[in-house]
Amino acid sequence: MNADQGLFVPLILGILEGLTEFLPVSSTGHLLLAGHFFGLTQPETFVVLIQLGAILAIVTIYFAKLGLLIRDALTGKAYAWRFATSVILACIPAIIAGILLRDFIQGALWHSPMTICVSLLAGGIVLLFVDRMPKRETYDDAFAYPWHLSLIIGLFQMISLIPGVSRSGSTVVGAMLFGATKRSAAEFTFFVALPIMTGAFGYDLYKSRDLIDASIALNVAVGFAAAFLVGAIVVRYLLNFVSSYGFAPFAWWRIAVGGAGIIALLTMGGA
Repeated sequence: MNADQGLFVPLILGILEGLTEFLPVSSTGHLLLAGHFFGLTQPETFVVLIQLGAILAIVTIYFAKLGLLIRDALTGKAYAWRFATSVILACIPAIIAGILLRDFIQGALWHSPMTICVSLLAGGIVLLFVDRMPKRETYDDAFAYPWHLSLIIGLFQMISLIPGVSRSGSTVVGAMLFGATKRSAAEFTFFVALPIMTGAFGYDLYKSRDLIDASIALNVAVGFAAAFLVGAIVVRYLLNFVSSYGFAPFAWWRIAVGGAGIIALLTMGGA
């Protein structure tokens, strides 16, 4: 980042993180493309640390519900334990794959803008198809998913390790293909995001511990605040938006960004 840019870059990246983290459009893909095409870059540790802002956005919006779930689990309520088991099952495949493939993904795939753009484009087409295809919606309560559906969602989530695919996008597609309603699929992704993002944050923070110093503290604070505020707004209104409009608007956005990126890369020769 150039010195004369001040806090502009961390502010924009924080807004981008909060805006895209919970939408099925790939926050990582957008952040990496912003760096490649527009020079909006920060150290890798910055991207890791501002994710905590997005995590806290979920906690803030769902604070009462999370408290109720924890209370009911501690008092032995069966539904709370079933839901906790479902979330764990949905997280296990991605956690294992993420640990095993982290260095390859962040080393090779993160530095391939063509891979990101193709993933955005292909994922948009898949999301549009699944959103519009006729299907029987069997599960309309995110807190009552059967264990096999949760595991299927977890397997789909593994695909999101490829930058540009989208964690929320892959879980939504997996859920809807196997009978979940659009609203419940979107809500379930919020709760799956908590352990996944917290675990990824903690693991990446540990791996990057030697690179963290006070020199990026202000940038991180600005990016963190922006990610938190924008993320909270997105989480607050996303379910109603999806109930009214489905996922097609996000699919078209992915197709537009991915297609434009591919054209730009082929034109500039920067693939």
